[in-house]
Amino acid sequence: MPHKAVADETLGQDHPVFSENRDVFVFDLDNTLYPAESNLFSQVDVKIGEYVQNLLSLDPVAARKIQKGYLLEHGTTLGGLMANHSIDPQHYLDSVHDIDLSPIADDPALRKTLQSLDGRRLVFTNADLPYAERVLNRLGIADLFEGIFDIHAAELAPKPKPHVYDLFLRRYGVDPKRAIMFEDMVRNLIPAHGLGMATVWINTGSVWGEADYDAAKVHAETNSLHGWLDGHITRQKS
Repeated sequence: MPHKAVADETLGQDHPVFSENRDVFVFDLDNTLYPAESNLFSQVDVKIGEYVQNLLSLDPVAARKIQKGYLLEHGTTLGGLMANHSIDPQHYLDSVHDIDLSPIADDPALRKTLQSLDGRRLVFTNADLPYAERVLNRLGIADLFEGIFDIHAAELAPKPKPHVYDLFLRRYGVDPKRAIMFEDMVRNLIPAHGLGMATVWINTGSVWGEADYDAAKVHAETNSLHGWLDGHITRQKS
């Protein structure tokens, strides 16, 4: 089945796993809690490319190849740069997250939907805490989350490394069989599925988001987090 774009708003929303008692909602940040169409993360992507170019004295094409190769091999470009070039991770994070947040704005509809969820709400991101807080504040939803598990909480190891999920679960006392995880990258859902979480893929049409796609590990697929959550809430009440 093609996954470059989702013709229907949701697929698999009626999967029986969502009828189970799941009251922990785990959200990725970038391209998940805000729409990919805002192109906010594309700014980060450009900044990462510039960082690689400057660090390794490469042209943009060569730097892009290194950047995305590290992403697929290590989970983040940061992971690859740390492993191969001993960079200062905080300098990198400060550099690539120095972006303009004006493409996203206060989202009252998303706020209302998140408030309607009957359970705990957590953010699980490969970004760092200051950036995550800036984004959530910009969206007007920062106060709705119990916690933000960032790259530092993960000891600088990114999703989809399996032990990072264990760290997340232990920190917040989460039973994975009571959790639903929302992600724009399929490969980050695979360890979650293995632990017993229900999985929802936010399909943005990107090749990176589709990498390692496995239909058996994706319980539902959508191009609208807000729409999926509204449907889920309606079904739970019926």
